[in-house]
Amino acid sequence: MKDIARMALQKDMEIAKDIISGMGEIIVKANTKVTDQIIQKLARYNIMVVPIMEDVDYAVTYFEKIRLSEGFRRFEKVYREGMDQYKNLIKVFLDGTISLPMDALMEIYHMINDSVDVHNKTLDYLYNLLPNEEDLTYAHCLNSALIAGVFGPWLGFRKEENDLLIKCGFLYDIGKFKLPNELIWKPSRLTEIEFTQMKTHTILGFQLLQGQKVPETVLKATLSHHERFDGSGYPSRLHDLQIDYYARIIAIIDSYEAMTSLRTWRESKHPFQVIDIFLGDAFKYDMDILRQILFNVANHLIGQKVLLSNDVKAEVVLINQANMARPLLREDNGTFIDLMSRTDLKIMGIY
Repeated sequence: MKDIARMALQKDMEIAKDIISGMGEIIVKANTKVTDQIIQKLARYNIMVVPIMEDVDYAVTYFEKIRLSEGFRRFEKVYREGMDQYKNLIKVFLDGTISLPMDALMEIYHMINDSVDVHNKTLDYLYNLLPNEEDLTYAHCLNSALIAGVFGPWLGFRKEENDLLIKCGFLYDIGKFKLPNELIWKPSRLTEIEFTQMKTHTILGFQLLQGQKVPETVLKATLSHHERFDGSGYPSRLHDLQIDYYARIIAIIDSYEAMTSLRTWRESKHPFQVIDIFLGDAFKYDMDILRQILFNVANHLIGQKVLLSNDVKAEVVLINQANMARPLLREDNGTFIDLMSRTDLKIMGIY
């Protein structure tokens, strides 16, 4: 909703709320479409400012409202500028023209991050971005750096530690730039041969960064972000604490970014779906790290409404620690729904 001057009213605009005269009578009811007669009536009553509906007022879901918000529009503009800068830096580095410009990467991060008015809104804004198909690898890396900037404080990181995690986010998947785009972003399942080729990106990235002035932690994250806590990962089948601490965090960021990013061939998964998938694969990750991240992702949703598989909408009032994907909900009539016991119900979307 926004207020505009009566003189700026146009036909078919919609009045956002009841317009009341000085005597307390309703002149025009909310949701009335503007006509010449309505404008004349408002003039007779000397109404100078009129509340009208905006696109965001017609949005249904939480993420539709985010997408139409002023904050998202501001973020998207700065993000696109940062994306162009990031692409140019990576391209000239890969061409061998310059050494890796770590300071310039951090400037891009701060430029985009500073455009976000509320810290945790970064995740909501990224959820609504749809990059160009030729930019998917760049977007994956840039998004991972921005997500790292959110997750770091959740893990208790100081600024220096958080900056290091952000640098890991920018660079850990740089090896993918040495592989064909059609392989990296193939929408269908990879063949065994294709998957073997895909797995080389960790070593290719490590080789690209060797000899550059990057922290050893970034090198380890690049080489080991697909290692898994249970020893099922690659390239070295490391397990547990054999895997570098930052690489264990980047493994979670990598999966989170992949699940929550829009693609032309599929929708992004909503946060409760993401939490559910992570919990199902918890044995692959450092659970101490994962639990802290998922707890914060889930807590961000308290107060939001969700749509259930039975078409009921209810508000998230409490996160169940035993299963953060199945919170306690409350309907508008005050009825509580505990999804821990209502296993027949699923969350279909955030409203």
